[in-house]
Amino acid sequence: MADLLVLAFGYFLGAIPFGLVLTRLAGTADIRSIGSKNIGATNVLRTGRKDLAIATLLLDALKGTFAVWFAARWGDDATLLAGLGAFLGHLFPVWLKFQGGKGVATFLGVLLALWWPGFLLFAALWLGVAYATRYSSLAALVGAGVTPLVSFAVERYQGGSGALSLVLILMAAMLIFKHKANIARLRAGTESRIGQDKAGQDKAGPAA
Repeated sequence: MADLLVLAFGYFLGAIPFGLVLTRLAGTADIRSIGSKNIGATNVLRTGRKDLAIATLLLDALKGTFAVWFAARWGDDATLLAGLGAFLGHLFPVWLKFQGGKGVATFLGVLLALWWPGFLLFAALWLGVAYATRYSSLAALVGAGVTPLVSFAVERYQGGSGALSLVLILMAAMLIFKHKANIARLRAGTESRIGQDKAGQDKAGPAA
């Protein structure tokens, strides 16, 4: 029962659609009707409000971080469940018919609280791949693919339980699934590059 409560807490915190809330309060266009129709920071940027996009990015990350930190008083298992719950809530918010964001910012926020070296690794991979290719989506996919593998190697070397790696693998798999349209465009050579998008175009990077 305690595990379910922690998971539910994380879920409902993660399900807060900050991108939608902030843009509505600011009186901008409904982000679900423009661009990729996603509620993440990338699509918020298409409203022309960089300040709202930055705020969305930070809040989407921090809800993952806070969920883990809050659950820490109940032990390591609770932190893993809270982080997973926050990620699930962001991807599949019940009050938006389970149509949420793609999870990059929340993944990073959870990583920051659960395993900060993983956060730095993901950030470094994202920056490196994004700089080399100018594909934001590819950078996120590489970060999500590599980070759990490194976590698994570290846990095995240290004799850990592997629970952290399992959670990260689950999260990475869902993040990659949510980027299936981006993957198709990358394979077709039609994915938009960083700096190429214009407000309202249906070319999306990995909305957080």
